[in-house]
Amino acid sequence: MVRAAATKIDSPKKSKDTISSKKDVPTPSCSSTTSSISNEDDSEESKYFKVGDYVDVKDYTYGSWFISKLIKIKKDSCVVNKPNDPKSPVENDGLIYVAEILGCPEEPPIEVQLQEIRPHAFDILPFENLKVNDRVLMNYNVDYPQERGYWYDVLVKEKKTNRRGRNVIGDVSVGIDNVVLKNCQLMFLDDIYRIKPYQSLSERTPEDDKIMQTEPVVMRAAALYCIKCKDNSDKSCKECGCRICGGKEDEDKQLMCDECNHPYHMECLTPPLKEMPRDDWYCPSCKNDENEIVKAGEKLKASKKKTPESMSTSKRDWGKGMACVGRTKKCNIVPSNHFGPIPGVEVGTTWLFRVQVSEAGIHRPPVGGIHGRDNQGAFSIVLSGGYEDDVDNGDEFLYTGSGGRDLSGNKRTALQSCDQELTRYNRALALNCNAKIDSEKGATAVDWKKGKPVRVVRNYKLCKHSKYAPELGNRYDGIYKVIKYYPETGISGFTVWRFVLKRDDPTPAPWTTQGKKRIAKLGLKIIYPENYIPTVANQDIKSKLPGSKKKRTLQDADIEDNEQCLEEEVTDCSKKKSKILYKLEKEAEKLITADIANQKYWKDCKEFLEKGKKAFLDRVEEVFSCICCQEIVFEPITTECSHNICKGCLRRSFNANVFQCPSCRAELGKSYSMNVNMKLAKTLLFLFPGYNLDR
Repeated sequence: MVRAAATKIDSPKKSKDTISSKKDVPTPSCSSTTSSISNEDDSEESKYFKVGDYVDVKDYTYGSWFISKLIKIKKDSCVVNKPNDPKSPVENDGLIYVAEILGCPEEPPIEVQLQEIRPHAFDILPFENLKVNDRVLMNYNVDYPQERGYWYDVLVKEKKTNRRGRNVIGDVSVGIDNVVLKNCQLMFLDDIYRIKPYQSLSERTPEDDKIMQTEPVVMRAAALYCIKCKDNSDKSCKECGCRICGGKEDEDKQLMCDECNHPYHMECLTPPLKEMPRDDWYCPSCKNDENEIVKAGEKLKASKKKTPESMSTSKRDWGKGMACVGRTKKCNIVPSNHFGPIPGVEVGTTWLFRVQVSEAGIHRPPVGGIHGRDNQGAFSIVLSGGYEDDVDNGDEFLYTGSGGRDLSGNKRTALQSCDQELTRYNRALALNCNAKIDSEKGATAVDWKKGKPVRVVRNYKLCKHSKYAPELGNRYDGIYKVIKYYPETGISGFTVWRFVLKRDDPTPAPWTTQGKKRIAKLGLKIIYPENYIPTVANQDIKSKLPGSKKKRTLQDADIEDNEQCLEEEVTDCSKKKSKILYKLEKEAEKLITADIANQKYWKDCKEFLEKGKKAFLDRVEEVFSCICCQEIVFEPITTECSHNICKGCLRRSFNANVFQCPSCRAELGKSYSMNVNMKLAKTLLFLFPGYNLDR
């Protein structure tokens, strides 16, 4: 979450744009609504608003509401209207509302449609008058729930008052698509605003008109720029001030490190600097020590910066390096807190190593069994037979929570040594159950299919206990839902939390006959890491190695079984097979045909259809990646030179006075109209549903 200071319009405090000069802090950007710039000064007539009204506008970058001033209403026949939100009290009227966000004078006006603008909420609702199922405007921080954030619509689900204080739990609507974050705990209960309903101009009284046309004196509190010092300008802080003395004075004498971007006073350095350096400058922590440079003929010098961990001489077997290897790529198609399937990843897809599962976005942690957040829910789990209490029946299984083990001494696993608690990842998995959270007795879902989805991966280690596990690697088995959860005494004698999960995926399971036919039809084979050679060493050479005549252990048997599976896999891959042709859905074909401006790119992508759906989607992701942010283009601008760039990336380029195509440097001009290619945007959203949620 970007942090910015709360401002008062008529006070001498620092405004958002003043803070931005100190550190690059994004400010609310324009919307994705496209329109050509009109030269006419006359505004169109609207049913609900007129020029000069002070309104609340939902910003497309943050997905939250900001106080703004309406400066123009225009109509553009080129606009492709955003689909109407059925929950909104009004429908888009074909007009574009241009507004300036208060407190950001240097920010260009924002353009929105009717459903993203409403009367300014100024009436504070007392906590005593707040009721369950009320929809109000409240402050919430998505990344740091305990801190100040931005203003979102909240549907109150629970209200409590006890000796510990007041408590409100509600569903927060975030983003333009109104993604709901369920069961969020709201912290700031003195700032609850009534959402003012839409009122037509004909129904306005002179008093209403005066309120709408009067500039608010006090702005609503916004997110903090610095959490540590709470934006106190009189308090020394090494996070937002000088890293040595913590002072915030003499900003003109502060140096910004070109590596870590932290400020330093010139007089605080050792030795002090008398004048501003002309070249790049690096702070003492980032600067390379010249004494550590190895000259010709010298031995390697031990660096003082190296940590004891990096100089460790441990001989522990970490799975031949693949158990703790770093990721070479990251899944950017959907955000890390995405619930449900990952676009392009089919049920039955198998990867050799866990790190590949992390790279694909199916299960992000390379080691942990549960991926989730204790205030949102669990996104995915891995079944690997690590707990003796687990029971796997395929479409339904009994899963044991995490914790209760002493993993000190760099251990990966250990015996149960204490009771488990419904906290952290266990609580995250419990939130997926469609029932009120109960940390003592557990709960059973009222309607289990309405619970949050969990992606399930089965590991080959589970095959010792379950016939549904793969013989090799890690297999994605689809979506499951939590039916119930409860505590009980496990085999070890300690309390463990048990979770019952049931499959709720339209795709047939990989172990069924239909699932096996589907896997064969799609040509899904085990996926190896890049440049990985799945071969087995010569048995004659192995027999000559030291220790080859020792008694065979269970670990050796597992290794031999895996090697045998690898040999069979290599044999299968070497066989001649027919091409697996993936056929596009009719709707996808229709959307691609409509995108005339990018036909040559789509023609190139269609050549990968014969290699399967994954190869096709990988090619689409590669071809339609923004040259600036290296992710799939969001709100794509198709230039005259046939390049696709994110609207936000192109706007940042224009703000830096670079009016050229970021890809080929073709001149675009200062007055270039940034019209979003809605046909391409719809096509990408169809192929990669949800990729725009965290953008």
